[in-house]
Amino acid sequence: MMAPVARPPVLVTPGDPAGIGGEVALRAKKAGCDDFCLIENASRITALAQKLDLGVKVQKISHPAEFRPNSDALQVLDIAWPVAPVTGSPDVANAQPIIKAIETGARWAQDGTVAALVTNPIAKATLYDAGFAHPGHTEFLGRMAPACPGGPTMMLVCDMLRVVPVTVHIPLMAVTSSLTTELIIDKGRLVAQALRVYFAMPSPRLAVCGLNPHSGEQGRMGMEDTAIIKPAIDHLRADGIDATGPHPADTLFHEGARKTYDAVLGMYHDQVLIPLKTIDFFGGVNITLGLDFIRTSPDHGTGFDIAGKGVARPDSLIAAIRTAHSMSREKTLNDGGVA
Repeated sequence: MMAPVARPPVLVTPGDPAGIGGEVALRAKKAGCDDFCLIENASRITALAQKLDLGVKVQKISHPAEFRPNSDALQVLDIAWPVAPVTGSPDVANAQPIIKAIETGARWAQDGTVAALVTNPIAKATLYDAGFAHPGHTEFLGRMAPACPGGPTMMLVCDMLRVVPVTVHIPLMAVTSSLTTELIIDKGRLVAQALRVYFAMPSPRLAVCGLNPHSGEQGRMGMEDTAIIKPAIDHLRADGIDATGPHPADTLFHEGARKTYDAVLGMYHDQVLIPLKTIDFFGGVNITLGLDFIRTSPDHGTGFDIAGKGVARPDSLIAAIRTAHSMSREKTLNDGGVA
């Protein structure tokens, strides 16, 4: 009888090697997080484990097909850094291997070689200096995937909340001119589809934030809520999506309100990220919707200031890996396969 084929692992990219990516991967393994492999320099990670006295074994592999589940070792897809990384000091000479690791991981996620991609944090300024022409991970990965209305879109999740900002990294003064009814509709459809496919919610409930205080007070504090946001909600409801609002953001995130929806669609970055990070600062996960593969990421930065000091927490990386696996299983079941 043929042995069952093991599910592909989740692949974790190095992020900037001067940051905490390697350390949190080691700590995730030590905490019992399994079924992931890391792209990094195996010798460097071995030395880091010894320096931090983590007691984690490191095993070098050359391809995800060599991955063995339930191993007691952190399995590392070995790469070379042009310049030996120095904790806390990013080096532009290492930018190309960082970019290559992201691209390789995305291709493997697209063809099923790995179950999903988890990206450790990058230092965007360092990559820009090396000619990286994208604002960040999300836009770079979006260029590698087929075009999708409303995508790529950032969803932030923790155990108690899921949020999606309609506009992301733009000045607050540019939000109003960037919001359109069509954009909100596209984002809402994409979020509803993701909740069905990846989170086993056949009838997802979306709560849509207003833009202005008190959702505009019927136009007394701005017309965007009635002129732009409300028509989008009406359109989503006509599509069969259970969307409500526009809701005043200041009353939408307390415990009782959170029981009335499955995800919140906010109009700008801080409107929805502040509540999520307040509820679960260490365990938040960043998910990119609108790709033809699964990508998650820890919801924190490179941690240059604490790199190598033995204090970095792995909570968010563990959550990102487990969320990626859960999404992969749900997608397989949704497609009629066996998880």
